[in-house]
Amino acid sequence: MVATLDDTKRNAIAVKLASIKALQQLLIENEKSLLTQGLDAEIADRIRNFINDDEKNLGILETVIGQYGIQAEPKKNVTQFLEKARELFKGSELSLYEKISQHELLKHQIVMSGLIVHKAAQKVGADVLLAIGPLNTINFENRAHQEQLKGILEILGVRELTGQDADQGIWARVQDALAAVSGVVGSAVTQNSDKKDLNIQDVIRLDHNKVNTLFTELLQSNDPQKIQEYFGQIYKDLTAHAGAEEEVVYPKVRPFYGQDNTQELFDEQAEMKRVLDQIKAISPSSSEFKDQVTQLMKAVGDHIRQEESTMFTAIRNNLSTEQTEQLATEFKAAKTRIQEKLGVVSESNV
Repeated sequence: MVATLDDTKRNAIAVKLASIKALQQLLIENEKSLLTQGLDAEIADRIRNFINDDEKNLGILETVIGQYGIQAEPKKNVTQFLEKARELFKGSELSLYEKISQHELLKHQIVMSGLIVHKAAQKVGADVLLAIGPLNTINFENRAHQEQLKGILEILGVRELTGQDADQGIWARVQDALAAVSGVVGSAVTQNSDKKDLNIQDVIRLDHNKVNTLFTELLQSNDPQKIQEYFGQIYKDLTAHAGAEEEVVYPKVRPFYGQDNTQELFDEQAEMKRVLDQIKAISPSSSEFKDQVTQLMKAVGDHIRQEESTMFTAIRNNLSTEQTEQLATEFKAAKTRIQEKLGVVSESNV
């Protein structure tokens, strides 16, 4: 049985994810600022591509944090570092070469943080590893960006020192670098897509996969403390997922999915919430606890099958790609608000 994380360690990883998000946001700010600083056409095109990738990766990162299930803030020292870095980048003290050099270091910091979180997840609960899986995409693309930035730095550095261009052009330098990077991040997959975000089916399916993993881990464990930890995560995840669906998804699909079908989903989730609260009052060492969890798992499984078959089909047939991506964005925002509220309630009970 894979070890699971206690609340302290779960919170520590949540804080690390929050720090990665803050860094990712700063990257986008920096890149937009660079476009105003007189770059030549070739370098400007590279930076625009970075912005496109980084904005996609920010959406993926927000999905990862929502999947992980704990909303947190970066450490105070990280926030202070970011503010200093932001001021320095916007000022006139650094040359263009120096600004891009600092930017490359920020990319490196995100890559290392992402890899550390991924490696930590491999040592603990399967639900954690599943939740943070999409970090692989961000890790790989930021690593690839690092190599491209090194190519840009070579060109700018030679120009700054000699007033002339380097012998090797940026594209040749980038191709050499990316060939060296290939495979470094393991199972990472580049996005290769014009999508701005995951669509709503992707995001809901990720939630479903995680809660199924949690159910499996709980039912396989014989440690009452671990069972309670797994159930606590199931409770938070299902509560946030259901609330976001009821606020954002079900009202959107009702016109084309049908009043009866949509109401059935509402009713199933109302029953699920009732059972969650009922189980919460039972001792995890009681045999009744696992019996009730097993019944809940079956009910959730039926609900999942309906959503992933008939509801997903209705969404594909009636919403455009842009609409499904926008719905995913709204769903994640609603889920984040609910998770933050659950976190406040949890802290107030300590």
